[in-house]
This record gives sequence, C-alpha cells and structure tokens, in this order.
Amino acid sequence: MLRSLAILLVMLVHLPVEATPSILVGIRTYAWLGVDIFFVLSGFLIGTQLFKEVSRTTRVDLISFYLRRAFRILPAFFVVLGLYAVFPVLRDAPTMQPIWSFATFTVNFDFDPRIGRAFSQAWSLCVEEHFYAVLPLLVLMLHRRASMGRVLAIAGLTVITGMVVRYTSWENQVGVLVDAEKLREAFAVYLRDVYYPTYTRLDGLTFGVILAAARFFKPELCKRYAPPRVALPVGAALVAAALFLFSIRGPLAGTNLFLVFQAQPGAVAGFPLIAAGIALLLGAMLDLEEVLRRWPIPGAATIATLSYSLYLTHKSVFHVDRLLIGEENLQGGFGFVVYLVTSFAAATVLWVCVERTFLLLRDRVLSPVR
Repeated sequence: MLRSLAILLVMLVHLPVEATPSILVGIRTYAWLGVDIFFVLSGFLIGTQLFKEVSRTTRVDLISFYLRRAFRILPAFFVVLGLYAVFPVLRDAPTMQPIWSFATFTVNFDFDPRIGRAFSQAWSLCVEEHFYAVLPLLVLMLHRRASMGRVLAIAGLTVITGMVVRYTSWENQVGVLVDAEKLREAFAVYLRDVYYPTYTRLDGLTFGVILAAARFFKPELCKRYAPPRVALPVGAALVAAALFLFSIRGPLAGTNLFLVFQAQPGAVAGFPLIAAGIALLLGAMLDLEEVLRRWPIPGAATIATLSYSLYLTHKSVFHVDRLLIGEENLQGGFGFVVYLVTSFAAATVLWVCVERTFLLLRDRVLSPVR
C-alpha cells in the first residue's frame, strides 16, 4: 500500500497545477514526500534481505545480490534512457544532462537544472543505486559483529552528517542567494547541493535499515516498546512535525518556485523527521498486516506492481500528452484523467515488454544460485 501511495504522490508532484483537481492541490504541495516513502521502503526491504541472508549463511552472496538488482533496475531504465537519447521529442524539458551521467548513475551529483532538467526524476534512482552498492559491503564487513547498537551508531553518523552538510550548504550557498532575492538561482543551487546528492538524502534509506535491524535483531523489544498503538501516533506526530518544518517558508513565501524548495528548517531537520515517522508507520502496518488484508484497497497491488515503470515514464508521458492534445486542453479534471490513463498505459507496456520479461529471466538464470 505504501509503495502505491508513494508513486501516486510522485506523479502528482510532477503534474502541472492547471491539470490538478482542486481537491488535490493542497496534497500536491507535499507530494514530493513520495520519494522519501520509497527510500524508507527500499532501506527496509534490502536491509531485511541482507540481515536474513547473513544470519542464515554467515555471508553475503554479492554476485547474486548485484545481479538481481541489475535485472530488476537496469533493463527498463536503459530502455527509457535510450528513448530519451534517440528521440529528443520525448524529453519532458528542452535541455538534458549528459547521457553518460545517467548511464553511470552519477547524474545526481552536480545536477544543475539550469543546464538540463529532462528525466530529472532519475536522481532518486541514483541514490538508491549507490545504497545498493554500499550496504551489502557494510553488512559483509560487519556481520560477525553485527548488532543493533552498531547499526544505530552507523545510522546516527549518517543522519547527522547529512544534516550538517545540508546546513552548511544552505548557510554558505543557498541562503546567501535567498537573502539577495536571487530566488531562481537559489532554487537551482538548492537542488544541486541540498536536494539531489546522495550524501544529503540518505535519511529515508537509513531509517528503513534501522527498522529492518530492529525487527530482525530485537523483535521482542519492538513488540514491547513499538506496538502499533505506540508506533502509529508517534509516527504520525513525527510526520506532522516534519510537515510543519517544511511549511516554514520565510523569504520563500509566496514564490512560485518548485515545491521541493524548502527553507532552512525543513531542509536541515525535516528529512530525518519525515523518515523516522514513515519508518514507524511502516512498522505498525507490518504488525497490522493481517488486519489490513481484510480491507484491501482496489487497484493498490496493480499500482505497486507498475510503480517502477510509472516512475520512469510519467513525466515524458504528460509531455507527449501536451504535444498531442495541447496544453490548453489539459486543464482540471480532464487533464488529470488523461495523465492517469496515458501514464498507466505507457507503464503497462514497459512492464509487460521489458520489466516483467527480465524479472522472469532473472528467476530462471539465478534460481540455481539460491
């Protein structure tokens, strides 16, 4: 359910406000938090997988892990990247970062939107790829001394480092431009130095790993001190506190800049707060899984299945919609419906033709390795 919510939020934040139904305009303001939900989910799922493997076998099969990630991520990504490269008309913005930076998953470093903005959502995939590369190595190095305490120490250092870097970047680069009312330039610098780099956006992944470690190493303590009746209200309170920090706009109030441009309080402390809150809510949902299964949300499983293909294609799809139908015709509810229908159609094609094909191939090729 959270994966479905995450991709729908990501799609909403990239939808022009003119094509957003009025009931969703307020939600759209914070819909970029869908990325943070994805990060927490990835941290939890990959962390759980690695902790279970190292506990069962006392090692991490790095080759198998990286091959499985490659089969999962690379085929659909490179198909879409190839389309962006060969057919510029599909690009959702006139300019684009160098293709090699996408192909090497380094585009989120020094990603200046003044140079190129097309396919910008790939920044978050870069963060996840770097996480996939490093976490198995950490688990492999530390597995003989793995403990909840060590996980918390590494996680705490990671979160604090991210906060310090974001604070320093804001003080020395972004804030100076904001004070000088060079807001569009400040926005570009904010994205480049605060929002996109891997080393500033590890909060969600880190709290996902903390949740995985807590449930794996200390399940009884989780049941005792973080049952749903505690995790749900505390998680909701942390999310609310983060949203309050994100709502502090200061000199940015009243600007029409992109929604992810946060004032200093949100940029520094909002990300770990939202990540911790989401992690607690996820833990509560896992404990309530049997209850939640009794009230399934229609379509949620399908949306979750298509989430990666939707993530890769939705911006380009709406760009093509505007070319074919006309931006002036894609207003309000009609534009929203067209966006949903065409996005899901394109994602279904990509999933059937590429994503599912390579997942089946992965299972066939790697099943003997298990």
